[in-house]
Amino acid sequence: MKILMVCLGNICRSPLAHGILNHLAKKEGLDWTIESAGTGDWHIGQSPDRRSIAVAKKYEVDISQQKAMHFNANLFEIYDHILVMDHQNYKDVVAQASSKEEKEKVSLFLVDDIVPDPYFDESLFEPVYRMIETRCKELLQAWK
Repeated sequence: MKILMVCLGNICRSPLAHGILNHLAKKEGLDWTIESAGTGDWHIGQSPDRRSIAVAKKYEVDISQQKAMHFNANLFEIYDHILVMDHQNYKDVVAQASSKEEKEKVSLFLVDDIVPDPYFDESLFEPVYRMIETRCKELLQAWK
């Protein structure tokens, strides 16, 4: 299974989802490919936000080696599931789809809600981590 997590800059939310799901999948012995990307291109090649790295490390998840990648239409060919963190990310990703099949690969990470962007609010990193971890555990159970 190949899964792509997508947020705006690929430095806060999607690296956490990428790291947490990868950590959980490895603990289960699953050979999944899990990556992340951003709909914006200004952080390409950069490490995740230091606050995302710190909150992940607190829970023994290492995301420090990840590098930001920009979402592009070629990624539809690679991934089975493309999970986006909010409605704008959803619109931006689906706009690049060239078929119904590609559009069907895209869904909100949280079924009925968005993952708030913690970039401008330091106090959000911990609750965002817990929100993402809870959903990653649900996805793991649903997909394994």
